[in-house]
Amino acid sequence: MPDQNGASNGARELTYAEALREGLRQIMAQDERVFLIGEDVGVYGGAFGVSAGLRDEFGGERVIDTPISEAGIAGACIGSALTGMRPVGEIQFMDFITISMEQLVLQAAKIRFMFGGKATVPMVLRTPAGSGTGAAAQHSESLENWFVHVPGLKVVMPSSPYDAKGLLLSAIQDDNPVIFVEHKLLYRTKGNVPEEMYTIPLSQANVVRKGEHLTVVATSIMVRRALEAADILAQEGIEIEIIDPRTLMPLDEKPIIESVKKTGKAMVVHEAVKTGGYGGEIVSRIVESEAFGYLEAPVRRLAGLDIPIPYNRTLEVNTVPQVQSIVDEARKLVNGQY
Repeated sequence: MPDQNGASNGARELTYAEALREGLRQIMAQDERVFLIGEDVGVYGGAFGVSAGLRDEFGGERVIDTPISEAGIAGACIGSALTGMRPVGEIQFMDFITISMEQLVLQAAKIRFMFGGKATVPMVLRTPAGSGTGAAAQHSESLENWFVHVPGLKVVMPSSPYDAKGLLLSAIQDDNPVIFVEHKLLYRTKGNVPEEMYTIPLSQANVVRKGEHLTVVATSIMVRRALEAADILAQEGIEIEIIDPRTLMPLDEKPIIESVKKTGKAMVVHEAVKTGGYGGEIVSRIVESEAFGYLEAPVRRLAGLDIPIPYNRTLEVNTVPQVQSIVDEARKLVNGQY
């Protein structure tokens, strides 16, 4: 069996998008209840090519192109899930998930609770998020924390091809609604992905890199940037430990707490805006735990600026954390320059 970092004998390299597609193909072949629905997921193969070829393989009744109606996509997923199907919906850009908030927040998230567990909503809503493609303010947002705030929803953010496949398969098999957030810049990144079907539990953080001087909790694309920063810092004798929560809700906080107890310093890195962002939750978990007594410095948040994502490429890059900003902040923390 592969480990949680994707290491496995005979593992192949796939892109993040290919890993998602393989996971979808395998579970659709295994379980007739699984189907895809969304704008351009069929004939076009998805806005970022994730579902390419699946309509040819499984037909138009299981890979369904919809009108431009995010509320309709979410509603169809909820209704079909209640009747025994396992839908995988796609919202083309996370920004447009706002149109489906009533269906997700007032219906999908609450039905199982309100019916005492007699009804379940086993649906996955996939959505590309994040900046870096020059898509401007209405196509570049990271809204994951909106859904973390809603009891009844699970929120997943894979950062690697290995995690993308394993977490997607777990999400589809889960009996609760899952918001599955994919970063647009990750689709072409490559990594080891075993051919067999495998799952990653939806509440299992991953210690991506071991270190002793600083704990860095990073999500999505920021995991890759933190790893690049770690290589730079290692040349200066600074070893940072990087933890990827993978599932934001429910959160596996134990590895984070144990790491902070070891390093005595912590920083959270995410792309979404700082105010009301997920970093605040991680900071609270740390300071409310036994790790608080081990802290040697304030816990830092490195996040997006509190502005809409600009269209101008230079401004866009400077709106969200980059490798160098992670290096600079980590160096300050480790060297006591906070």
